[in-house]
Amino acid sequence: MNNLCTDIGHMSLTKYGEELCGDMVEVIEQGDDDYVVVLADGLGSGVKANILSTLTSKIISTMIANNMPLEMCVDTIAKTLPICSVRGVAYSTFTIVRIIDNKEAEIAQYDNPHVILLRDGKNLVYPETAAEIDGKMIYKSKISLKLNDTLIFTSDGAVYAGIGENMNFGWQRDQIIEFMEEYYRPDFTAKTLSSLLLDQCDKLYGGKPGDDTTVCAVKIRERKSVNLLMGPPRDPADVNKMMSLFFGKNGKHIVCGGTTSTLAAEFLGKEVKTDLKYLDPEIPPIAEIDGVDLTTEGVITMSRVLEYAKSYLNDDDIYADWSVRADGASQIARILFQEATDINFFVGTAINPAHQNPNLPINFNIKMQLVTELSEYLKKMGKRIKVSYF
Repeated sequence: MNNLCTDIGHMSLTKYGEELCGDMVEVIEQGDDDYVVVLADGLGSGVKANILSTLTSKIISTMIANNMPLEMCVDTIAKTLPICSVRGVAYSTFTIVRIIDNKEAEIAQYDNPHVILLRDGKNLVYPETAAEIDGKMIYKSKISLKLNDTLIFTSDGAVYAGIGENMNFGWQRDQIIEFMEEYYRPDFTAKTLSSLLLDQCDKLYGGKPGDDTTVCAVKIRERKSVNLLMGPPRDPADVNKMMSLFFGKNGKHIVCGGTTSTLAAEFLGKEVKTDLKYLDPEIPPIAEIDGVDLTTEGVITMSRVLEYAKSYLNDDDIYADWSVRADGASQIARILFQEATDINFFVGTAINPAHQNPNLPINFNIKMQLVTELSEYLKKMGKRIKVSYF
């Protein structure tokens, strides 16, 4: 294990007029530092393309993850997928990226736009070898990776963007490279980079995509720990133990909840500086404690963070709500979703009498439920999660 991690983000546009996207991305984690990412683009669009790309991505990612040779994967795809009656072929195009120990990438690509490698924010030309497998020309590469190296790969909907609208011949790969070099920032996550590129594709299509379009980014980052404390312990005698473990962890420290904030301040010998300014009318104001990176209210704030996490993993249509705002829920979302790679939850199990009020839209044991659900969403984002109960 090293102090690096692989950050993976992908987003898709569905062809205008279709309900299902014909592209599919499959990610398989092999231990802590090895990943297989497959982007498959099914022929055509709609239901048929969705089935082709889903089968392709599932089959390839599973076989590659089980160390089966690429030749066998391609042969299996050719023999498994149904034959298209119109085109007479039975495959989807694909891009395979395998990350090993966060330090090496093995790439295999068939008929998709070739993977772009950004190093220090600039395009780096990497070696490729071509091999014919079952009549299909596969391009393979092996690349040593460095901190902040970013691999960007797309379905062909990205290079077709703008045809007949803003450009005569679509958005060529070189133009995509120029765009990404211009907008790249070292602190941008893989999800942010894929979102930037996909938004530009959508603009070139005039908001009506002429083809399914998928963008996937894979970025090598340093691990960053964040610690979040929520709720006092069931046994008051455990306060010092809980606080010692919490503040003894490296990384940022977030304290959620009024009673919890008071206990944290007492442990640090500091005071809680409250702010009555509502930056969001539905989210209680934040506070300040010297030695704590962020101090917020508890259940209401974390419920909003949970909403943001659900959206972040799907269409992320409320990204603008939390990406720039200064309320407590937005700040927690940015720290957990974009900065953190390792998240430690310290959860007190004392029952808050306020949470027994039937007029409040929250359930009994809401803290446990919030932490459990949020942890699952964060794991799906690729975060390492540890939850300690007191």
